[in-house]
Amino acid sequence: MDHDVDSYNDIVERALHDNIHFIQLQFTDIHGYIKAVTLPVDQLHEALTRGVWFDGSSIEGFTRICESDMYLKPDPQTYASLPWGNEHMQTARLICDIYTPEGQPFEGDPRFVLKRILHRAEQLGFSYKVGPELEFFLFKPNTDHTIEPMTNDNAGYFDFAPRDSADVVRKEIIQGLQMLGLEVEMSHHEVSPGQHEINFKYDEALKQADHCNTFKYVVKSTAQRHNLYASFMPKPIYNINGSGMHVHQSLFDITSQQNVFFDASDTYKLSSTAKHFIAGQLIHAKAISAITSPTVNSYKRLVPGYEAPVYICWGAKNRSALVRIPRYSPGREQATRCELRSPDPSCNPYLAFAVMLAAGLDGIQRQLSLPEPTESNVFALTHQQRRDQGIDTLPGSLFEACAELEKDPVIIEALGPHIVDMFLNGKRQEWTEFHQQITPWELQRYLEYL
Repeated sequence: MDHDVDSYNDIVERALHDNIHFIQLQFTDIHGYIKAVTLPVDQLHEALTRGVWFDGSSIEGFTRICESDMYLKPDPQTYASLPWGNEHMQTARLICDIYTPEGQPFEGDPRFVLKRILHRAEQLGFSYKVGPELEFFLFKPNTDHTIEPMTNDNAGYFDFAPRDSADVVRKEIIQGLQMLGLEVEMSHHEVSPGQHEINFKYDEALKQADHCNTFKYVVKSTAQRHNLYASFMPKPIYNINGSGMHVHQSLFDITSQQNVFFDASDTYKLSSTAKHFIAGQLIHAKAISAITSPTVNSYKRLVPGYEAPVYICWGAKNRSALVRIPRYSPGREQATRCELRSPDPSCNPYLAFAVMLAAGLDGIQRQLSLPEPTESNVFALTHQQRRDQGIDTLPGSLFEACAELEKDPVIIEALGPHIVDMFLNGKRQEWTEFHQQITPWELQRYLEYL
């Protein structure tokens, strides 16, 4: 990404105006973990104009030791002053793209992967907008500071204080998010004890992927200041709802800025473009699960009975479907969208949005037909009824999801060979390690009786 000298100078002047002493350069590895280096503010101009070198071989999924040199190139549009720290240590954040020594975008940079797919959409005349809804838990640490999933309240959906003891924490999180440039729309207690959701405004996918990481950063930092710890683990507690990251999506015409998903004449108010897009996501749902539900634990959430999707179908009134069409309201044509309900907040948002968009664009380019909607409760159907209606299921484990990814050329091409190889290697190691564990459940069930 190229920026003119004036934009760099503007950022330097803004940092001086904000009394910034340190600059934190952030980026993510392929698993979505935030990495950072910190510079004194007098190095900011140098970082903006020339980048900052670092050892890529030290970051999981990046490069081999013999190809270690890389550099971070800060994106001036992501500048934000962090909302904590004393006046002598005030820090600003910049999100970075990763480049090779030859000055080329690094193919293993998740942000670059998303930008590449967004460019493909732009060539077709579309901009891709999303609204992710990240759920999370707040837990109390043990007195010895060990970590267990002990919820900080017993409240439920939309409960309020005093039952919702984290009301003040959420308000502080909102203030922090607003200071970092996120436009928050709503916050509330979720279904499970200790579970929460804070929604931010619908926007361009790249900006939203940046926002997802900023959101996690602020939530965890704020929780820690209240002697709590925040977790985006998909299913931390048995027998209650897990945490999802439902993603609302739509395409807009680049020229007119009109939502191309809307068609007033359709029963569901969906255009043919929208239907092809959804059909593409249904066709590739199994493969993209490896990216949108990327942990062993993700598949403890994707089971019947806990409001998480299991079956590959779509509908408007049906929250058991993989893709839901929110209710149409007259005058809100620009809000026409589809909601993919399978992703969870453990995913790398750059890669998740990239494969979701690639799947949808494949549906549009191949003019894939959308199957009939499913408006009944899919969980209540028998296996034979689902089979008769052609309703397939998502992978039941990370192992199955990786196998589906490996045989889907559209999703492999979207991610690129470097990301695919590194991701699958890491996830297979994760699965093998998990598969070899002796769990408390096994000991309780078998040790005495066998």
